[in-house]
Amino acid sequence: MSEPLALTLGQKFEMERMSRAIDSTVDIHTLQGLAKQLLQAWHSQKAATQWMLRQQLDSPSRVAQDLAPRPDVPDVIESVRAPGPQPSFDVL
Repeated sequence: MSEPLALTLGQKFEMERMSRAIDSTVDIHTLQGLAKQLLQAWHSQKAATQWMLRQQLDSPSRVAQDLAPRPDVPDVIESVRAPGPQPSFDVL
């Protein structure tokens, strides 16, 4: 099982800095603008996380498809191999 999600020290400091900025703001319009920015950032992060999860989930199936033999493509090894007996190499 994976570790629980934890904020880095830098993220904790940034969160504290933003919390203090919110606490010190008395203008309602400034708070509304800040709330909208945070809402946008939150939804952008959700979208990025969902995209990453889709990439991770699609990845194994894409690899399997890429490695699966295709009937319309000749076997590369067979097409490169020269006809007739194959040379042997003695190691001294």
